[in-house]
Amino acid sequence: MKPLNIAILGCGTVGGGVAKILTEQKDLLSKRAGREINLKYIAELNPPAAINRFGLDKKYFIGGGVEVSREDAGKNIQKVLTDPDVDVVVETMGGTSNFVHDTCFGVVHNGKNLVTANKALLAERGVDIFQEAENQNVKIGYEAAVCGAIPIIKGIKESFTGDIINEVCGIFNGTSNYILTQMQQKGLDFDSALKLAQQNGYAEADPTLDINGGDASHKLILLIKLAFGIDVSMEQLSRIGIQNITKNDIDFASEINASIKLICMAKREGNQIFATVRPMAVKNDNILSSVNFAVNAVKLEAEYSKTHFFIGKGAGSSETAMSIVSDIVFIARHGLSDTYTEKNSFSLGDTNKIEFPYLVSFKTKNLPGTTGLITTAIGNQQINIETVSHNRFSGETADFSIETASCAIEQIEKAINEIKSLNNDLLLAEPKVLPILF
Repeated sequence: MKPLNIAILGCGTVGGGVAKILTEQKDLLSKRAGREINLKYIAELNPPAAINRFGLDKKYFIGGGVEVSREDAGKNIQKVLTDPDVDVVVETMGGTSNFVHDTCFGVVHNGKNLVTANKALLAERGVDIFQEAENQNVKIGYEAAVCGAIPIIKGIKESFTGDIINEVCGIFNGTSNYILTQMQQKGLDFDSALKLAQQNGYAEADPTLDINGGDASHKLILLIKLAFGIDVSMEQLSRIGIQNITKNDIDFASEINASIKLICMAKREGNQIFATVRPMAVKNDNILSSVNFAVNAVKLEAEYSKTHFFIGKGAGSSETAMSIVSDIVFIARHGLSDTYTEKNSFSLGDTNKIEFPYLVSFKTKNLPGTTGLITTAIGNQQINIETVSHNRFSGETADFSIETASCAIEQIEKAINEIKSLNNDLLLAEPKVLPILF
């Protein structure tokens, strides 16, 4: 059988890891694939650095292993795209620029399989790339784009073809989970926990996408496409990050036997998909509450086989590289048998229509009767109250929380508006509303 020839675009942390595995484990991978897996090209701006870092032979680099200009690098990429002997192109350049998008589109347009960990590109600009891959009957491997080493993409594609997935839920971002774990276990405030995450390599110098829910949203969008067969944009997805979570919030959650997690959720009800990314108070008897530090977890609820959990390392260079190599081996073994992507006419529903129990935290003036006024306003909206926390007094201010029974968010909002109308100066901050996940 003809060897499967691989080209890698970009040889940084992930691309170099892929090249290292492909060269060091060539015989083993070829045996598993049932055909020779051959690394043919690496296109990279600074080959000497990659050669030194990963111990790679310069023969793999287009241009002989010398540093190249951006213009020449572009020509090298075009060489890869037009070479009829290249079967799989691994994109590890990253980003969502026009250049990266057009390169990935060019890969599939030229009849080559694409493997990438670029979740942002696929989630934000991937619709036409997926469509062109289907047109050209080639595969896009993106296992590494969602939760690192967890085999959730292949799990859904291969293991649930006889079932119907009704819900995808979980912890998809290791950085935010690490921060929240440190806040809970060590009593740190948000800024201190973020700094610790950066010092230990779990958060970038600019952690925006991790803490605002952007990274988790990219992953959820890809799983929505896979599990439910619809395309959702970043603008359509309801999203709240963790940047406003405080130590008080962590403590209030602990009082109701819960831990705060950044939860990604998409569930099907009838012909609608309800999806959100936001912090939730996860009850301690839910497995997700015990998923700590930089670990990811995905829970699937299926019609016939019921509940399944996938838990593992969600990021890391070697984990990401391994997932990419797994996609390459899969393509080598199964060729074009995995091109089908389910498409449905489901619509995206208003997440505010889903009823949750809520943990509502208040910062108020320290005045007699405050708790009674607030609980009465909540009761006026036909919301049952489960518990009221102890007040935390600090001078002239008080912090406390209320755990409600299941209700609609608009009922909570009406109660808050009633509180403001009765005493506009009572609330010192907008109440914080966290869904409770059992």
